[in-house]
Amino acid sequence: MSIASSPDFFLTRLGGELVLQQGQPITPNPDAPKKRILVVGGGVTGFTTAWALLDAGYDVTIIAERWADPKNRITSQIAGALWEFPPAVCGKHTDVISLHNSKRWCMTAYRAFDKLQEIMPRDDYLDHGVQMRMANFFFDQKMEDMPDRGQLDKFEEIMAQKDIKGVRRDGNIVHEHKVNQKAGVVDAYQHLAPVIDTDAYMHWLRFVLVCKGAVMETRRINGDLLDQEEELLSEYGADAIVNATGLAGLELAGDASVYPLRGALIRVVNDGSKFPKVTEALAVTHDDTRGEDEDIVFIVPRNDNTLILGGLAQPHRHELDLTLDSPEIIRMRQRCNNFVPGLEHAEYDPDAPLVQGLRPFRGSNVRVERELRSRSDGSMSRIVHSYGQGGAGFSLSFGCASDVLELIREVEADLPATKMSFSRRHQCAEAQP
Repeated sequence: MSIASSPDFFLTRLGGELVLQQGQPITPNPDAPKKRILVVGGGVTGFTTAWALLDAGYDVTIIAERWADPKNRITSQIAGALWEFPPAVCGKHTDVISLHNSKRWCMTAYRAFDKLQEIMPRDDYLDHGVQMRMANFFFDQKMEDMPDRGQLDKFEEIMAQKDIKGVRRDGNIVHEHKVNQKAGVVDAYQHLAPVIDTDAYMHWLRFVLVCKGAVMETRRINGDLLDQEEELLSEYGADAIVNATGLAGLELAGDASVYPLRGALIRVVNDGSKFPKVTEALAVTHDDTRGEDEDIVFIVPRNDNTLILGGLAQPHRHELDLTLDSPEIIRMRQRCNNFVPGLEHAEYDPDAPLVQGLRPFRGSNVRVERELRSRSDGSMSRIVHSYGQGGAGFSLSFGCASDVLELIREVEADLPATKMSFSRRHQCAEAQP
């Protein structure tokens, strides 16, 4: 199928979850005037939310200071974009409420990405960049012998998810991938996972949004959104605002707990000429019990010809001044070289040998909830927040968008705002705009 003319697929909420289906969305009252939602943020979270809102029958305006550009990448393009069941390889996910919801959100995204690559082959009119690849996770001791049960519990939860395909735990995975003995790994499991070429996907997603009628405006907003909410609603003729600005939540949501987790990826040519072509993702998860900041191995095919090497997780580092000669980048490359024999011969991607960005983290991890503060006149705010996804923006994108859609309907129903909890309310989940 093709989206050369009009996208023949849509997002809809079924059973409290956002799902991707073929066909055209059904609007119960097509002649009724549409309500407009203002989405602030042009990354994967903002774009996916805008998609869900458009298919739910809303008009959508998206404003962002910058957009995805292969020559000047935004944070979403720099992401590793390997789907992971939380907590992800880079760790840093500690809030129990956020972690609980993230497990639900990530499964929504898994099913959506799986469906997308099923209904739209990669040789279609415009490549969305999504592939289902085998993802392999390695450990330097048996998971049962680790001082913390976290990894074993995570694997058992993955096993319990019927939609995650190809789950297998076997120490032989180490030998099958010819992992260097220097790496010292002895245990491993694998499963199929969405792997996203972020440049291709963000370009494709923008095309889809334009086809579905989204309006995009390049603009920077400064200051707390709450202080300018009524002015923005009036200016754009909007009924509600979605804040999906990532790290800018520090300013736009007045959230002092937001902080950057600096990351970087080395990009090398993966054509099989200098080392055996890597076709599956290989990862060693950060282990908080070791007291080491640099223990991540992240080797993932970005597309058919590019391999990305990581990883790095540096909290509260704002500077984007890393180079291939930076000590932490040299160590990161060495960890990957020690893992895959022959990788030391890899040639750098001539266009972008090193990319770096700031993952948007916060003290309580992901925030998907309405603005809890009242306006200056005491009335309820009509702002919905979705930020703090950290390094898991793609893995959580469709799940977070689903909850935002429900929260928008709560705003319309004039229900009181409540703090994010272990489960979403569903009083008006299936109401239509």
